Amino acid sequence: MDRIDAMQAFARVAETGSFTKAADTLRISKTRVTQLVQQLEARLRVKLLNRTTRKVVVTADGAAYYERVLRLLADLDDAETSLSGAAAAPRGRLRVDVPSSLARLILIPALPAFCERYPELQLDLGVSDRRVDLIGENVDCVIRGGPIADPSLVARHIGDLALGAYASPAYLQRAGVPAHPRELDDARHRIVRFQWPRAGQAPAQTLQSGDEQVPLQGRYVLAVDDGNAYLAAGLAGLGVLWLPEYMARARAERGELVRLFDGWRLPPMPLYLAYPPNRHVSAKLRVFIDWVVEVVGREAPVVGRG
Repeated sequence: MDRIDAMQAFARVAETGSFTKAADTLRISKTRVTQLVQQLEARLRVKLLNRTTRKVVVTADGAAYYERVLRLLADLDDAETSLSGAAAAPRGRLRVDVPSSLARLILIPALPAFCERYPELQLDLGVSDRRVDLIGENVDCVIRGGPIADPSLVARHIGDLALGAYASPAYLQRAGVPAHPRELDDARHRIVRFQWPRAGQAPAQTLQSGDEQVPLQGRYVLAVDDGNAYLAAGLAGLGVLWLPEYMARARAERGELVRLFDGWRLPPMPLYLAYPPNRHVSAKLRVFIDWVVEVVGREAPVVGRG
């Protein structure tokens, strides 16, 4: 039995509550995971997990051992990456999940330079706006716009994205150009609603000019839960959008979108990078975090920085 492999297998089962999920995330067979955990229990002469047909639960001894295993695995990673060669060239797989629009417009175009800088890193990039189970899906970190709903996660504030209200020329020709935000409540106007996976719908935005604040509600004919689909709906003339400027910039320059309400401003959208509290910040994760902060600061207009 390889004790490190056995510890890793046990930790993944404890975190996911499933031998099957642990096997999937470790990319080994369920039988092998079971063997490693059984061999570890036999060596320690204690029961680490209670197994039933429906779930796997860590025992009291297992919970105490799990905390020590996490520290040992983290110390092992630190020992390896503290060597000058390993620190300069972090390696291995990194699993991250990022919003679709941020991936398409900002991160993926910048990835060639990152891959050239760190050729021994393998990046498994999930591209979605859905809610991700970081522990269950063995994801190292996520990037999300808006407040982080799960208070148990460690969140780093990357910056605040500047927002604006936009609509397509076709929509404005059909519905008219609103001169004041309150006009969006008129029967002729529509918005496109972003359906946040965490909350069901986006909180109402508020436009401000001086001391005047106008909450923006509006009627909608379409709600979507993906940033690229949200932008596509606005370009198709389905309603007014609230967009980060990095998403709207090129479209506005080409005349495909028109910015509305000069002299009014929307509160910026905070952008966070989050990871599980029990996930060691390895060298590979540290270089990815630093790269994201660098790229977002360079390519996406931010009005504040964490």
